Amino acid sequence: MAGQSDIEWTDATWNPVTGCSMVSPGCTNCYAMRMASRLQAMDHHAYRGVTRKSGTKQIWTGRLYLNESALAVPLRWRQPRRVFVNSMSDLFQDGVPQAFIAKVWSIMEEAHWHSFQILTKRPENILPVLRGAKLAKLPNVWLGTSVESSDYVHRIELLRKVPATVRFISFEPLLGPIGRTNLSGIHWAIVGGESGPNARPIQPEWVNAIRSNCAESGTAFFFKQWGGTNKKRSGRLLDGRTWDEYPHVHSEAAE
Repeated sequence: MAGQSDIEWTDATWNPVTGCSMVSPGCTNCYAMRMASRLQAMDHHAYRGVTRKSGTKQIWTGRLYLNESALAVPLRWRQPRRVFVNSMSDLFQDGVPQAFIAKVWSIMEEAHWHSFQILTKRPENILPVLRGAKLAKLPNVWLGTSVESSDYVHRIELLRKVPATVRFISFEPLLGPIGRTNLSGIHWAIVGGESGPNARPIQPEWVNAIRSNCAESGTAFFFKQWGGTNKKRSGRLLDGRTWDEYPHVHSEAAE
């Protein structure tokens, strides 16, 4: 499954892996989990068995589908794009074989005209996978992790140790204050409130604190949305304007 994306900070999504498991509170109302359950109900082959009913909602089962037929999709996109890798999964979750990740890496290296954005809630797995599969740092691959509250700021330090052209943090869904946080070595920060049914509220002071951290560290700041049950109504304006900063990619990016 791949194609144009409505996600504000990317151009397209590419899903060589589908299916996931829940690891932290940010997963509770995951949009991908809801979408996967709908695709499963439509009997889409890549989503069979990836969710199950728990009470009134669908949750991940932990089952994964490795979609070999999707691997070559970015090679067919001739215009450069920012590509969100595995919007419906997590490439670095337990259960994805290193050999398959190496295939994904090879495609990203071949499709050098794109910028690939990989986001994980499991940054502790990145270095072991890169070393185990002998995967080199690629100039067009951005590596990021999710931090939904101060309980998960330790993920930032884990990411900081990873060699990447761009390291980024997705503070979304932002569920609590982050506080004063060192973002040195982090090139980009995305901030957004949770959206959809049962969305948990975001507070402006949480957003402003992250923006201040970004200013101190020279980190590009992207404000995605306020969220809520109707994210279009709540909009994207912060202090009367949009914040759509992107990292400056250059050959001297931090190791």
